[in-house]
Amino acid sequence: MASKLFIGSLAWATNDDSLRDFFATVGTVVSANVIKDRETGRSKGFGFVEMSSDEEAKEAIAKLNGKDLDGRAIVVNEARPREERPVAN
Repeated sequence: MASKLFIGSLAWATNDDSLRDFFATVGTVVSANVIKDRETGRSKGFGFVEMSSDEEAKEAIAKLNGKDLDGRAIVVNEARPREERPVAN
């Protein structure tokens, strides 16, 4: 298992700092990033958190999946490797 987690169903108001603070309750957060739209700068509703160990990542999934963050029940899963997509012409 990797220590990088996918976080889905984020509220529009959730930012990197609030995501980091939320996950810090279960372990050491290496990084926390809410993915934003390039054009508008608005959250796309998902992000990634990297925990310092696999054990902390497992604990975060067990304890935080389905919990409320900024008024929304979030989804916490192990992040999958990014898939290569064809380049648009």
